[in-house]
Amino acid sequence: MTLRTAVLQMTSGIDPDANAATIEQAIARAAEGGARLFCTPEMSNLIDRDRDRAASHIVAEQDDPFLARIRAAATRHGMWVLLGSIAVRHEQSPDKYANRSLLIDDSGNIRARYDKMHLFDVDLPTGESWRESNAYIGGQSAIVGETPWGGIGLSICYDIRFPALFQALSGAGATILSIPAAFTVPTGRAHWETLLKARAIENACFVIAAAQTGKHEDGRDTWGHSLVIDPWGEILLELDEDAGLGLVDLPLERIRDVRARVPVLDHRRVIPTAEGAR
Repeated sequence: MTLRTAVLQMTSGIDPDANAATIEQAIARAAEGGARLFCTPEMSNLIDRDRDRAASHIVAEQDDPFLARIRAAATRHGMWVLLGSIAVRHEQSPDKYANRSLLIDDSGNIRARYDKMHLFDVDLPTGESWRESNAYIGGQSAIVGETPWGGIGLSICYDIRFPALFQALSGAGATILSIPAAFTVPTGRAHWETLLKARAIENACFVIAAAQTGKHEDGRDTWGHSLVIDPWGEILLELDEDAGLGLVDLPLERIRDVRARVPVLDHRRVIPTAEGAR
């Protein structure tokens, strides 16, 4: 079985309506190109470092007009849509947000949702400082969404640096790993491709990594270079630094072939630490 997949690389701005229109248009083009699965980057609905300005646009999931438009587009075009992530009000703490990935089926139903588990709290050598935990609450569980093409393991951006999450996803049946991102330029240049290839190889899974790119309205820069990688670590699709849509065919039988050649999932062990070892 082959899964034609569409990957949207975008430069999200501060207006969710404009971002929704970009995605709607891209879904229509993807459908014309025969895609069955459509993937977007992290923070598809809004990128705005001005938290006061952004606050009026971030609402509860069930009240979000951006999400309603994307669900309607999925239904209209008979397309599965993996929203890499959107910002929504957190259900238990409405004064804070969740960075949430949503898997939507071709009838507009939400099949899986995942809140970003690892929050990006760092000070970079460039002088940039990021404190996601000031506004966001992290998720607690690994999530695999079931599709007609197998399980898709959900993650978001900084999660990529924590292999245990992806081992949990592949161990729970994921054959495709979704790693949408809004990587900074310095970390993207240094680590993006290397980490994506590692996650694909060590889990014998396809990796779909839709990325934000370019100069955003709020002044930040993101790395772009969206990638789709097969379970052997070979790049099937690579976008450059321009916003745009890519189409790629995933030969799903490759999963079985690679796992038979190097059965890493069967050979995994829980590694004990010897008491007193240094």
